[in-house]
Amino acid sequence: MSNNAGDAMEGAAAAAGSAAQKQREKIVLQYLKAKGYRNAEKALREDALLDGAESTLGDLAAAFPASEMEADASVPSWILLFGEAEQGNPDAHSQSYRELRRWIDSSLDVYKHELYAASYPIFVHSYLDLHLRGLHEKAAEFMEQYSSDHAVHHGKDIGVLATLTSKAHAEENALARLYRENKYGVRMTRVGFELLLSFLQDHHFTLLMRTVNQHLNIRTVDGSVPICSEAEADVGVTGHTQNQIDHFNSQDIALGQPPLDQFVRDETERTLQVEAGRPARDSTGGEAGALLEAFSKVKQEAAGNALAARDVVPMPAPRGPEVEHQIASLKALRKRVALGPAALPSICMYTLHNTDGTANCAAVSDDLSLLACGFSESYVKIWSLKREPLRGFQSNFYLGAVTSEGDAEAVREKATDDSRRLVGHAGPVFGVDISYDSRYLVSASEDKTARLWSLDTLTNVVCYKGHNYPIWDVSFAPQGFYFATASHDRTARLWSCDHIYALRIFAGHLSDVNCVRFHPNSKYV
Repeated sequence: MSNNAGDAMEGAAAAAGSAAQKQREKIVLQYLKAKGYRNAEKALREDALLDGAESTLGDLAAAFPASEMEADASVPSWILLFGEAEQGNPDAHSQSYRELRRWIDSSLDVYKHELYAASYPIFVHSYLDLHLRGLHEKAAEFMEQYSSDHAVHHGKDIGVLATLTSKAHAEENALARLYRENKYGVRMTRVGFELLLSFLQDHHFTLLMRTVNQHLNIRTVDGSVPICSEAEADVGVTGHTQNQIDHFNSQDIALGQPPLDQFVRDETERTLQVEAGRPARDSTGGEAGALLEAFSKVKQEAAGNALAARDVVPMPAPRGPEVEHQIASLKALRKRVALGPAALPSICMYTLHNTDGTANCAAVSDDLSLLACGFSESYVKIWSLKREPLRGFQSNFYLGAVTSEGDAEAVREKATDDSRRLVGHAGPVFGVDISYDSRYLVSASEDKTARLWSLDTLTNVVCYKGHNYPIWDVSFAPQGFYFATASHDRTARLWSCDHIYALRIFAGHLSDVNCVRFHPNSKYV
């Protein structure tokens, strides 16, 4: 009985092994048929004596014995995913590429440049594959969603590829053929290359793995010297210009000054004319006449170097303070002298004592009347450089009773200190800046917020939230109203004082954005 039982068990095992082998052969046969390899399909069918029954890859893989699935589950699961991605899932390219980009964004900074360089040919071939499979709408969506990732270094090629609209275009376009008929060279460290392969294998991204295998020529280099830029890692196709950052940088830029606002110009001129018309015994009359003459020169210079109307950054309607600031600027302009050996520039220097290393940042107002510093103890401190008392408003006054400047002065605090603390942040303050008219201060903190403070009332007016990590720096636009922040989350953001959310997010840096400044015409950051 024992011999018969043993023989039966051996026979069952042999039968199961034979069935599994048949299933594997049928899966390979189905794959060859799907890819159009008819000669190979015919040869395999004859050698393996397979019948002509039609089955899907899913049905064939499901027919594997449980023991085989447990022994090597990766084989049928990889084939299943390959069949689904190739034939049944039009979003497979977009989904896998999106996950790849997320993984690269969260990778170590030392490997990001080479990984971004490797992602470009993967992006191109994913896009071309969608067209070749007839998924033209998906291809257009894919291009629109991810082309900005590579616009700086490959903008010219992306512009050409974006014009493809059909399978025939993808097959006949010279640039598309260049990419498909040649391997794309990428220089990577051995660790970076192994990280990329491990990610693709661990997530079973067969489509991307096939692209790396068929269309990329990875050249591993000594990892002791890190790859410091995407251009250094991007070898490309031999004979074809790959890094097109010079083309990107050749676009026109507008560097002129913003034109003087019509209201400010007219009101400034009218005010100066009224002052100039006063009797000669009044000293302000003579000064106003000189200022009026200086203002005429300023208008002429501004007209010759002004931005075109389409290039002007939109600003809110001006009010009285802008006119006062313009007149103050004219007075300062008259006091300027040509620099030379006999007229060296003057320098203001200030020293903060007893800060114990807690002062992180500082800013001085344009009119040199205020100094502001941000501290690790989560507060901002401002000083009057004119030694004038800084007084806010009392907390219990009735706003409706304030109808004049005299009423406003009557409800101010009686303090005599020439410095004040502004408390509101919940973490160290790393950036401060004062608006051009010295009426507002903006601060940035580790608590991921920026705060706008009124220097008239010495109170917090707005708290701006949007960054996901500490904010390292903040800067007002030269004309006020807008400000920009720089953060540990690798983005800079543009804000306006009247919106609590960012107007623009500037993404693309591979590490922290440590500082931010505006161009004098407020058009560039």
